[in-house]
Parts: sequence; structure tokens; C-alpha cells
Amino acid sequence: MSSNGNNAPVKLPIYLDNHATTPLDPLVLEAMLPFLRDKFGNAASNSHSFGWAAAAAVEMARRQIATAIGASAQEIVFTSGATESDNLAIKGVAEACSDKGNHIITAVSEHKAVLDSCKRLEKSGCLVTWLPVKSDGLIDLDQLKTAFTDRTILVSIMAANNETGVLQPIEEIGRLCRERGVLFHSDAVQALGKVPLDVTRASLDLASLTAHKLYGPKGCGALYVSQSPSVRLVPMIDGGGHENGLRSGTLNVPGIVGFGKACEIAQNEMPEESCRLAGLRNRLRDRLLAGLDHVVVNGCMEHRLPGNLNMSFLQVEGETLLTGLNDVALSSGSACSSGKTHASHVLKALGLSDEAAGSAIRFGIGRFNTEAEIDYVAGRVIELVKNLREVSALS
Repeated sequence: MSSNGNNAPVKLPIYLDNHATTPLDPLVLEAMLPFLRDKFGNAASNSHSFGWAAAAAVEMARRQIATAIGASAQEIVFTSGATESDNLAIKGVAEACSDKGNHIITAVSEHKAVLDSCKRLEKSGCLVTWLPVKSDGLIDLDQLKTAFTDRTILVSIMAANNETGVLQPIEEIGRLCRERGVLFHSDAVQALGKVPLDVTRASLDLASLTAHKLYGPKGCGALYVSQSPSVRLVPMIDGGGHENGLRSGTLNVPGIVGFGKACEIAQNEMPEESCRLAGLRNRLRDRLLAGLDHVVVNGCMEHRLPGNLNMSFLQVEGETLLTGLNDVALSSGSACSSGKTHASHVLKALGLSDEAAGSAIRFGIGRFNTEAEIDYVAGRVIELVKNLREVSALS
């Protein structure tokens, strides 16, 4: 236990890496437990009550997830997580629509699961347009308009960035795609449950989702696949023909139940929770800016996830800062790139220098963080940055 400046108790360590993963909500765990114990049936076993109970639970979760994004239950395809969903969407469309074209449009600031899927397709003959982003992290819609060709089959642009929290204008992007008869996929992992997400309003044909970013379990994801006849998809995994043939494999029933419950909770709590998290985020930002100079906020503040703050602390190495903050869980980039020493591709895409990108820290504020924790972290960061700069100046 420690305390902040107001002597409010703070339990250490503090978790502020909620973009990497979130803790399991106790209500989600409660919903999952029966399916880890007594209701252990295979949802594909249709000859006895154990299988029927599992199948009924899966269909309930399918409805809960669909409701969260304004879809129908039949449009939810369960996967192992967002990476699989991204791969299925991008590679599945490329193969299914090869008779129509071979051109894909994406952005340089996408998650690695999207970038690497597109790079793999490039090697097999697809043409990929890599849209740049502006200094605020947003794509230029005029550049997107000019990127379309008569061979374009898919646009893949994420709803919310996992490092900067920047929200892309997916409704405008969707309209442009719909006007041109091009399929629109979005990695919506970070947006789900945190900001309103409606697949119809955004004209989305495909959207990648996962449970562990909104207080659900790891290892369970989904792909929204529109029932529109224009949406064609070739499965990446063959087997028993599960999920209408789009994703074979025994369903992770406890994970799916938890995913559904997490979506239900998020929908109910989103208005109040988003406001609270934005308040905590702004409190942290204001304290850091007031206590330190040579500090820069990375990415657009107006169009941003409520719990995200990405800041560069110039004249300090980000990894050194993380090491010094050993009682606070933070990140210098995406969890999927952890352990890498190169500068974040997302921050470099914004035009940051190597120094600014290398001094960046991502604060991911979540449901269970408190004001006292925010104040403690702000104080620790200010103190450590000042000490590190003093040591650097003396050396």
C-alpha cells in the first residue's frame, strides 16, 4: 500500500495497461463458472442435455455481442481472438473476391495483424495501398477517395488505434466504400464497449472483435460478417463446418459466455463509464503537463478513446521510464510488439522523431482505476522524469 498527495490509500502495483488486456470483470467470471464446472458440454453435441445447454449459452452470447454492435446474431462468427478475425476477414475476402479484383486499401498505422496479413497477400500477387496518417493520427479521406480503383475489393481501417486511441471516421469511410461497391472491414477491438459502435451506421461489412479488451476472457474473439449477398468469405480453417462453415473448431463455450456477458455489461455502463474514464484521462494529462515541460500528447485529443493517453516525455528514454515505474503497469507501445526495441510504427506514422517516439508512454485507464491511482501515477511520473533528466544533464 502507498498513498497519493492526499494520503488516500493506493494498492500497488497499479494497472494502467488496459489497451493490452483488461482484468476479468467479476460478473463475467460469475457467468463463466458454470460452463467451466457442471455445464461442460460441447455446443456441437446435439443428442443430449449437456450439448443443448452449451449451444443455448452460445446463442445467447451471440445475441449479446450482436446487440452491442447493432448486428443480428447470425452475423457473429466466433474465433480465437482479434488476430484470427483480422486474418479471416482480409485473407478470406482476398480469396473469395479474386475474380473481381486484387486491390486492398489499408493504413500504415493499423495493428500488426492487419499489416502482416496485407503483406502476406502482397507476396501472393495482391496490390495494397498503404494510406499515410496525418500528424493527429487520422487518415485523409481525400487520399482514400483517390486510392480506389476498379480492382479494389476491400478497405481495412481500424475504428480505434491501440496505441494512440485515435478514432477513425469509420462512418465516412463506410459511405465511401458503399458508394463504390467495395467491402469495408474494421479492426474494432479497441472501440467495442468503449465508444458507440453500430455496424449499420458505419456501413461495415466485416468487423473484428475480442473479449479481453472489455473485461472478458482471453482466447475468445469474433468476426462480424454482414449477411449481405455481396460479402463473400473463404474460411481459413477447415474441419467440422462450425460457424456456418466459416470457422471450424470446437467452440470455447466458457469464453463465449464471458464475451457475451462482457458486452452486455459494457453496453449498460458505457455512457457513465466513458465519462468517468475521460475525466480520469484528462486529470492525468493536465497534471503531467502542469508538472513537466517538454511533454507532448500524441494523437488527436478530440477523436480519441476515453481511457487513452499517449505522451512523449522528451529527453527521457521510454524504456528507462517504464523500468523506473516498477510499481505501475504501463506500455511504450502495443502489447503485440512488446519486447521489440524499434520505435512504434504507429508513432512514426504520425511523423514523430525517433526521440519523441522512443520517449512515448501509453497510459490505458480502465474500469477499475481510481482517482487516487491516477494522482499517484502522475506524481511518480513527474518525479521520475525530473530525476532522469537531471542525471542525463550531469552525465
